[in-house]
Amino acid sequence: MVIYGVALLAGCMLAGLIIGDVLGQLLGIDANLGGVGIAMLLLIFVTGYLKDRGRLPETTESGINFWNAMYIPIVVAMAASQNVAAAFSGGMVAILAGVLSVVLGLALVPVLTGKKTDDASPLEPTPTAPSGH
Repeated sequence: MVIYGVALLAGCMLAGLIIGDVLGQLLGIDANLGGVGIAMLLLIFVTGYLKDRGRLPETTESGINFWNAMYIPIVVAMAASQNVAAAFSGGMVAILAGVLSVVLGLALVPVLTGKKTDDASPLEPTPTAPSGH
């Protein structure tokens, strides 16, 4: 049923937020530390685990996909806007760390996908005409 997919998503979201709060408290930060990201990773791992064992019906998966398309991007955007506001109020080091992490992440896309970055194909030798000898 579709509601099971929504329940699975909600459970992962709650678990991720709790883990993020606990991580923040352990590090002495009065904030949620990566709760949304943890929730998404939990959802990916749990659905993969259930799929591998044949225990994820297609209707349950459609419930997950619906809210994946609707809810998670909105929450991520809200969390990202809060992080940007905190970075600007945190000073130049926070802004520099954010810019460098984005640049490094973009630079690693070809490495992680296993594709070469240069589109130039190697020069192939041109066939030579046979000599008349």
